[in-house]
Amino acid sequence: MRVSDFQFDLPDRLIARHPLAERRASRLLCLDGPSGELAHRQFADLLEYLRPGDLMVFNNTRVIPARLFGRKETGGQLEILVERVLDNRRVLAHVRSSKSPKPGSRILLEGDSAATMLARHDALFELEFDEPVLPLLDRVGHMPLPPYIDRPDETSDRERYQTVYAQRAGAVAAPTAGLHFDNELLQAIEARGVATAQVTLHVGAGTFQPVRVERIEDHHMHSEWLEVSQQVVEAVNACKARGGRVIAVGTTSVRSLESAARDGQLKAFSGDTDIFIYPGRPFHVVDALVTNFHLPESTLLMLVSAFAGYRETMAAYRAAVENDYRFFSYGDAMFITRNPVACGPEDVQ
Repeated sequence: MRVSDFQFDLPDRLIARHPLAERRASRLLCLDGPSGELAHRQFADLLEYLRPGDLMVFNNTRVIPARLFGRKETGGQLEILVERVLDNRRVLAHVRSSKSPKPGSRILLEGDSAATMLARHDALFELEFDEPVLPLLDRVGHMPLPPYIDRPDETSDRERYQTVYAQRAGAVAAPTAGLHFDNELLQAIEARGVATAQVTLHVGAGTFQPVRVERIEDHHMHSEWLEVSQQVVEAVNACKARGGRVIAVGTTSVRSLESAARDGQLKAFSGDTDIFIYPGRPFHVVDALVTNFHLPESTLLMLVSAFAGYRETMAAYRAAVENDYRFFSYGDAMFITRNPVACGPEDVQ
């Protein structure tokens, strides 16, 4: 399969650079994977697609204000994007500056704080801050809006680029399918007899990295930390036993569940995953998916194509463009039921 198979034309005006005033005010494009049928709805209509006995799995990661600005002792300006918190004071981070800082060099930050560059690990820099990381980020950090939201972060982004159920700090990008849910909708889901469970996957900046190989089979995914608890495993097993569907909220929830079921059986798991799901890869757990619209030629679009079928997914994206859906993190959403006979681009004539 070629990366170019997953290209589509997207007018710039359809990129959502600001969220809507209300979380549930977004639109919902519903794709029935087995038939390929599409329905244009509002996100609150998701309730009509849920059945008593279903299980919805949410990613409870919390986005940290991971972007910092500062300068080197020599005066050069730099920007830091924390990728992963290692401990109370150390992080792995992307550093953008005219010249990369050397081991042992000091970085002076906003808010009269500082850090020391300890070592370089390929594209990432290991930094040690003079004070605890998370309080520092809360005090002077900026929300790490994706590259396609080409504007400075605003105070409102601290709340809107975060799910209402976010708990465990560590992500540098939001699990954006969850941004559409407010507390009232979550209560309505529970009242409908739908069970819920929470996994954690700390989304990394690598989720926005382009695929730089021609054959997608040659692409190596970035690693992200996740946890699927025994409680989640039991909730999934109980759902399957009663004939319900496991509905993943977001591709990160899919990657969490399918990482923990790589050998075909879901087991509790905590650690790193570099799972890459593309057409032809099996799904062992997830039956339906709530997700946003993804970048052309992205690994997330490939995951959706594996879930719904390549032909069906690309047709849905064409319909979304034709009907002026809003794209990416602050955009609209899809509800997709899995296509058990999903085909890839090589099977499409």
